[in-house]
Amino acid sequence: MERNHIIGFVLIFGLLLVWTFVNSPSKEEALAMQQRQDSLNRVEILKDSLPSSPAEVPAEEVAPDSATMANQFGSFAAAATGDGEIVKLENQYFIVYFNSKGGKISNVELKQYKKALLDENNKEYKVPLHLLDNPDNIWDITIPTQRGELHTEDLIFKPSIQGKKLTFRALGENGEQIVQEYTLQDSPYEIGYNFRVENATGLLRASDQTAKLTWVNHLGRLERSTQFEQSMSTVYFKENTESMDYCNCRSDAQENLSTQPIKWFSHSNQFFNSSLISSESFAGGLFETKMPVEGSDILKSTSAIVGLPMLRDGSTSDMTFYVGPNDFENLRHYKMGLEDIIPFGRSIFGTINRWVVRPVFNFLLSFISSKGLVILLLTFLIKLALSPLSYKMLHSQAKMSALKPSLAGLKEKYKDDQQKQQMETMKVYREYGVNPLGGCFPVALQMPVWFALYRFFPASIEFRQASFLWATDLSSYDVITYLPWDIPFFGAHISLLTLLWAASTVAYTYYNMQNTDMTSMNPALKYMQYFMPVMFLVFFNSYASGLTLYLLYSNLLNIAQTLGAKKFLFDDEKIMLQLNKNKEKPKKKGGFGERLEKAMKDQQKIAEAKKNEAKANISRKKK
Repeated sequence: MERNHIIGFVLIFGLLLVWTFVNSPSKEEALAMQQRQDSLNRVEILKDSLPSSPAEVPAEEVAPDSATMANQFGSFAAAATGDGEIVKLENQYFIVYFNSKGGKISNVELKQYKKALLDENNKEYKVPLHLLDNPDNIWDITIPTQRGELHTEDLIFKPSIQGKKLTFRALGENGEQIVQEYTLQDSPYEIGYNFRVENATGLLRASDQTAKLTWVNHLGRLERSTQFEQSMSTVYFKENTESMDYCNCRSDAQENLSTQPIKWFSHSNQFFNSSLISSESFAGGLFETKMPVEGSDILKSTSAIVGLPMLRDGSTSDMTFYVGPNDFENLRHYKMGLEDIIPFGRSIFGTINRWVVRPVFNFLLSFISSKGLVILLLTFLIKLALSPLSYKMLHSQAKMSALKPSLAGLKEKYKDDQQKQQMETMKVYREYGVNPLGGCFPVALQMPVWFALYRFFPASIEFRQASFLWATDLSSYDVITYLPWDIPFFGAHISLLTLLWAASTVAYTYYNMQNTDMTSMNPALKYMQYFMPVMFLVFFNSYASGLTLYLLYSNLLNIAQTLGAKKFLFDDEKIMLQLNKNKEKPKKKGGFGERLEKAMKDQQKIAEAKKNEAKANISRKKK
């Protein structure tokens, strides 16, 4: 082997060693990674240990002997045998069912909410709405003992009820007790929770005073639009000093915050959530979402693994469950940003929804019971607030309409030269002081409001199952008829509100184009104005009908506004008189109009040069 080859191999090997050393994790990082993997392994083991149905339980099981039980569960061996029982607590908001196997919440029925289903004839009927009712859900607290890890999921707790308080106790042979207490509070949908180990001396591991809570929740399908609901369901969490964050909603995702103190976390559907809040902090957290396999009857799986700091006496910080609707005021009551799980949007759009649109809507709702009529009034108020911008847009359109007869000759004069026609048209606009884009800027300034409302309607629980005319749920799509097949991206239904919105948009566009000179517009853009409503039919057909109702109202008010302005506000003769005065004024150099005209001239020169070059090439080929 040549010397150069040997030197090359040595250098490559050395670089690999350096790269491996630089990228290898530190001891702290390796420990955190191992803890994270242990947590994930525990979740998978627990999932696999739960049969999906009684039929999957082996017909014959060999019961472990007392020695094996004692080795695995220590003094709690007796508490690891037997069957669990279901007990319940109830108040005006919900019925909470508990399973003494594991001492966990096994089902929550919300009294004031229903789940809508369709029968074989596509007729809607409603059934009670349940949360946390999937039998494969996991609630397990891992306790570090001197004999190893002890899991509450494996134990049978003895229940006792006093009023609105349920106490679960798992008894050890040496007087130790693992206690879980649930108390229904006066605040809506709130459950106080306390976990502790009594008489813990000699039981807990002295070197590790942190228990580990694993909560896996298989979210059920609760809304009509499953695809839309799935995209708005995830696990949220809040670090003590940071704002709320969440796992990716559209794919499998994982967030490792094992070294960060966590204030709360929440398993959230589109309109309901199951949250756990610590009075102090959870010691780090690992949060994960998993999309379901095709054909699954669940919406999404969410999991949280957090640390529970334990004192020497075996007690932990008090915790609070919130299991209920995504009601803004209920969640804001906790004063720790829990209301941010409502997907109103972030930045300016979320701010507009939370502090402008939502308060106004709720104020109107206190006077008018019909949410469809409240949307109409809300649309009118938004139009009123934006009326200065609308006036500028209509005034710009009126000036262009007044100039239309003056521009008619240009179209005929330069009918064979589209670019020259556009350039001369822009020259006329500049002479008369008209900005052809004057009607676009006010529309652009209204976009933040439109984007905010796009997020507002499908996120506000006030619209859930609120009916108006033929729409039975303003938070989901309306249906005028069902199709015998499912059209990709469109669905298996037809939304009448979407059709009416598209028709009104096309009509409004046609009217504007008839009253405005379109000479300077690219022909492709003219047809695009008609194509856009048709294209959005596909999207809005399965979107929240509250939004399409708002858009329909907005179009109807726009049409009335335009016709009213033409009849009562703007007079073509007066506008033309003002435009002639503008023409006589000395023109300022520079400005947008002059730059646009110069750009069009440059484009015309380039086009003419290419045209002449093409002619020259043809002539050379002929010779």
